[in-house]
Amino acid sequence: MAGAHTTRTRTEVGPSGFASRGCVAGCGPVSKIRFAGRPQWLPVLAIGLAGLVSVGSSAAGSVAKAPLPLERIARIVLPGRPARFDYQSLDAEAGRLYLNQMGAGRLLVFDVRKRRLVAALGGFADATGVLAVPSPRRVFVSSPGDLWDKAIGGGRVIAVDGATLERLGAVDVGRFPDGLSFVPKLNRVFVSDEIGGELSVFDARTLRSIGNVPLGGEAGMNAYDPKGDHVWVNDQSNLRLLAVNPKTLVIAARIELPATCRHNHGLLLDALDRLAFIGCDSNARLLLFDLARHAVQGVYRVGKDPDVMAYDSRRRLLYVASESGVVSLFRLRDGRLAPLGRAWLGDNAHSVSVDPASGESYFPIRDDHGHSALWIERPVGPALSR
Repeated sequence: MAGAHTTRTRTEVGPSGFASRGCVAGCGPVSKIRFAGRPQWLPVLAIGLAGLVSVGSSAAGSVAKAPLPLERIARIVLPGRPARFDYQSLDAEAGRLYLNQMGAGRLLVFDVRKRRLVAALGGFADATGVLAVPSPRRVFVSSPGDLWDKAIGGGRVIAVDGATLERLGAVDVGRFPDGLSFVPKLNRVFVSDEIGGELSVFDARTLRSIGNVPLGGEAGMNAYDPKGDHVWVNDQSNLRLLAVNPKTLVIAARIELPATCRHNHGLLLDALDRLAFIGCDSNARLLLFDLARHAVQGVYRVGKDPDVMAYDSRRRLLYVASESGVVSLFRLRDGRLAPLGRAWLGDNAHSVSVDPASGESYFPIRDDHGHSALWIERPVGPALSR
């Protein structure tokens, strides 16, 4: 069907690296597909009959309005037992995608050009945020640690050499380090300590701690706005968006967000247009926020428990992934978001990244018929029209 999410795969690669026959969505053991609050065979039957990705209200927060205009072009089976993923970071210049497999405590390194796994690095307990920095070529991984580490504030950010993949050291960062951003001109990394309620800052080269910015509540995600020269961060306990001066570490603005958003955790910026996308994970909403005017431009419905977002600046497509496995796709046009589709994609498909050069998006799937897998999608139909 034109414009619908196709269920065929162009390439399917297993742990051995050999290609195998593509798999239709919904095939394999029914027990591998989980839906909350309803018999598992009903949605699977619906997928099989309709050939579209859709789901009932218990999993999505609301019935999907339209199929996703995406086509699956590859399915990469990942080694090890099924495990939850968290954030990803794409080094476009090197052609490497870094994925935190949180449930396995691993950092996966994937070559997006050759479509193969380069390395699976262990020792990143409960890995959450990840950020690839081009200069110096390093990868920073937030690792809250085990339960004891979280209790005593033993969270760390681990630095990895982007060329050799060797560990370079670690920085102590509070109780639950999560999202990261980078300010190139100052060579500083900003880390959201979610439980500690602070924005922690350290030098990307020396790994020396520079300071902490108390937020007043739990720290959601943070992002750097180069035009406004501020690091923006969510105070998710108090429904506020804060602007922090990256040099002085002084809070320059505290902006109250509307009650139409509950628990503003997710944050992604369109730096060119100075817009912020804010994910509200307690009520399945997305805010479009104008950073220059300090004003909300729109409120949109997304899947239940929205988490990671990715923006294709070339095609002006916004991907919003959610813990429920529902993915929402929007096009940014004239300062507003136009919904293109919202549907269940895969098990715990709450993490996404996109390569604006190719238009390919990457979705790590927790359990795909007994294995974790990386699904590669590309836009089709209405998502390609300008």
